[in-house]
Amino acid sequence: MLKVRVIPTLLHKSFGLVKGVNFDSRRAVGSPMQAVKVYNLRNVDELVFLDVTATTEERGPDLELIDELADECFMPLAVGGGIRSVDDVRALLGVGADKVVIGTAALRTPDVVREAAERFGSQCVVVSIDTRDDQVCTKSGRVPTGRDPVDVALAVEELGAGEILLQSIEADGVMNGYDIETVARVSAAVSIPVIASGGAGTFAHMADVLRDGGASAVAAASMFHFTERTPMEAKHYLAEQGFPVRV
Repeated sequence: MLKVRVIPTLLHKSFGLVKGVNFDSRRAVGSPMQAVKVYNLRNVDELVFLDVTATTEERGPDLELIDELADECFMPLAVGGGIRSVDDVRALLGVGADKVVIGTAALRTPDVVREAAERFGSQCVVVSIDTRDDQVCTKSGRVPTGRDPVDVALAVEELGAGEILLQSIEADGVMNGYDIETVARVSAAVSIPVIASGGAGTFAHMADVLRDGGASAVAAASMFHFTERTPMEAKHYLAEQGFPVRV
């Protein structure tokens, strides 16, 4: 049985890390390099780094920053934000990212997902599906598409995505629990791993979305940045609840 992963998420704007609430990221919370060094010591399974303004500003990934972070990051690093082409994917992998997280481009130019999977392998291609009011949104949650999350999930799986980062805009940063209903619908429809993101406030929330939502992994930002809870404590809790984790 595959191990359940506990994945801290770093949200980045030009001035540093930020706290997101409903995908509105205004509060500065520190340096990405400092966060990477802290998580190196906390034995996390994986780290997700999302540049939350790259797509809305119509720019590519900050390769210099990712290069610096990857040099210090001792765990698998998934990077998203501003990926518009296979060249962006190649560049990110070239500076040390282990996976890429493709969001808006997966709907705008879906061939990017297919070509990236064919050239570099599905294992390094994650598609971010951001949802609000039961529909998928693009451009950091600003543009509703009218498409159902399950339909998009099935489409990107067919294109070759290795896993899905399913993010609830409404639950983001609120810490009241994941959108279990949407996670369950998507997880039941696809055979690739689904990472639940948005809403974690307690370890019990993680157990709920794994048990009732069928998620393969759980991502969290605010819970790890603004409480005393740590990823290792989360894994010990999940192990006590019967979930297979790396401890």
